Amino acid sequence: MFFRDKVVVITGASSGIGALMAQMLAEQGAVPVLAARSEARLAEVAGRIQRPHGTFVLDVTSSDQVESVTSQILQQYGRIDVLINNAGYGVFDKLTDAPLSEFEDMMNVNYLGTVRCIKAVLPHMLERRSGHIVNIASMAGKVGSAKSTGYSATKHAVLGLTNSLRQELIGTGVAVTAVNPGPIDTPFFDRADPTGNYVNNVRWFMLKPEEVAAKVLRAIERRTPEVNLPFTAAAGVKLFQLFPRLFDTVGSRILNKK
Repeated sequence: MFFRDKVVVITGASSGIGALMAQMLAEQGAVPVLAARSEARLAEVAGRIQRPHGTFVLDVTSSDQVESVTSQILQQYGRIDVLINNAGYGVFDKLTDAPLSEFEDMMNVNYLGTVRCIKAVLPHMLERRSGHIVNIASMAGKVGSAKSTGYSATKHAVLGLTNSLRQELIGTGVAVTAVNPGPIDTPFFDRADPTGNYVNNVRWFMLKPEEVAAKVLRAIERRTPEVNLPFTAAAGVKLFQLFPRLFDTVGSRILNKK
């Protein structure tokens, strides 16, 4: 099996696709290392994993904590084969209504948290000339929508980082993958959409978390540079790139339902 004995670090692993990926990786023989801020929620997820795994409390906004936890993982397991940067959150607000702190906090978690984890792990992968970095971005990083200025900006940043880093690492043995899902049926929306209006409007379009987690694992196996989900959203991105004015008119009817 491809994942047998591979050490896979997953940030934001206490819920959603992070927790699912940890379970699926363990079932496929990997050693998932779950990292998240909530010790209680980590313990709950870990309790469902019957095979070897690890858990570490980690706040990706703390550079010192990222460095410390990375060192502990390397000391305990000897290597990190795959890093999945999954930690992140969103808040849907109009720019005029959102406080500046909301933009700062989302960028600190979603983008800079990804940067911190990569900078901590990448030197060890380069030394071994082996490894894989997976950044969970979003379709929101390709196409913006109303009330998503702050969140979309963070995911645009993650995609820019990912695409540039992939070029830097050609020939090093380290692969880089961007995963861009549309809306997923996870607790993400408990914070992003507390009224439930957006979820109700796009429920027909929402991805199943099991489907997304499986696609991420397949991308790691195949060293796929980019995964866009679902197909219809990927097609919409192409439409936006070719006909931005038409997309603003037509696409807004679908996207601007927050």
